[in-house]
Amino acid sequence: MDARHLAFEVLKRVEAGGRSDAELGVALARERMSPEDRALATRIVYGVVAWQLRLDHTIAAYADRRIERIDTDTLLALRIGAYQLLLLDRVPGYAAVDRSVGLLSGAARRSAGFANAILRRVARDGAAPLPSDENEADSIELSHPLWLLRLWVRELGRSDANALMRANNEPAPSALRCLAPREAVLADLAARGVRAAPARYAPDALVAEGTAALPGLVVPQSEASQLVTLLLGACVGERVLDACAAPGGKTAYLASLVGPAGSVTAVDPRRSATRRIEALLGLAGVRARVVAARIQDLAVDQPYDAVLVDAPCSGLGTLREHPEIRWRRSEADLTRYAMQQDEILAAASRHVRPGGRLVYATCTLTRAENDDVVDRFLDRNRDFAAHPPATVHPAVLPLIDERCRMRTSPHHHGLAGFFAARLVRCA
Repeated sequence: MDARHLAFEVLKRVEAGGRSDAELGVALARERMSPEDRALATRIVYGVVAWQLRLDHTIAAYADRRIERIDTDTLLALRIGAYQLLLLDRVPGYAAVDRSVGLLSGAARRSAGFANAILRRVARDGAAPLPSDENEADSIELSHPLWLLRLWVRELGRSDANALMRANNEPAPSALRCLAPREAVLADLAARGVRAAPARYAPDALVAEGTAALPGLVVPQSEASQLVTLLLGACVGERVLDACAAPGGKTAYLASLVGPAGSVTAVDPRRSATRRIEALLGLAGVRARVVAARIQDLAVDQPYDAVLVDAPCSGLGTLREHPEIRWRRSEADLTRYAMQQDEILAAASRHVRPGGRLVYATCTLTRAENDDVVDRFLDRNRDFAAHPPATVHPAVLPLIDERCRMRTSPHHHGLAGFFAARLVRCA
């Protein structure tokens, strides 16, 4: 299977509800392809999903019909062709047109003439003109839903919001966490022919090409996720609770930080998630107690020194890694997530000992799921307060404010968009 056909099949599964990273990973593992074809297939999948609104605007204009009236296979072939024509500069126009039309088979083959005509016009005329309304034009040009653009313009200002959306459409770095001293891991990876470099902030993080995991050497974990773990400040011998533990990267990191003298309890209500956590713990060579339960139902036994709440959220800080999320969220989802986050944070806080630490974190950039949740919690729980910033890990210090709230973003830091607040339970 060549790169375009593989991307076409993956995009069909994403259109049916799959996740781009998971579907692409399965497809690439199944096929023998050259590194160049693997790179092209990856670029097309992530690019088509990320730039979908911009591509559809031009397709609809030149097709003179609504996108909803174009069947899925034809639409995906058109998106693949338009993406190459409008956003890739190393693909000849004739190749982008012919090979994209060639993706159509079976019943969809009847649309080949229609697809060919549309893509030839894209090759000749370029992108369709944008609307005159500034918000609508930016929404299309930067390929983000209009509701999300308006939200970020309100909360960040137009210049910062547009910079964020541009960054969201760039490829995400492949981050790993070292299981041994970083310099030794870099040398080992270099000997294996893997190109890698130290990450910017997290001391155990690498940015590498093409390596998901090597037992005993590295495990996959984003740099921002590693920084959230460090913000908790887990020390050797401490008892730690990971209240929303899937997929397990933070659990494994916490277990390495507390060592054999300490203990980590990881909680997640889904059996499939607990199996993934256990698999990652094995890959990292550490141990933790994994409990299949909601944190709201976990009995308060012996309180913990530190509790991490990496709460379920809209995921809008991870659009580089998961570009399809932008098309699957609505503004109403933010209220629903915030209500769930309030409940989870309240339940997890009961497990913090006096003098102990509590970190609330999300992988989103919306005020409703971040500062508003923490502010409500502090209003309702006067026995908790912001932890002094001077006590946090040095790697996190450049990223926190005076209230010990950490923020990372693609456009300012080159990281996924995370938020985390460190609180202390007054003794």
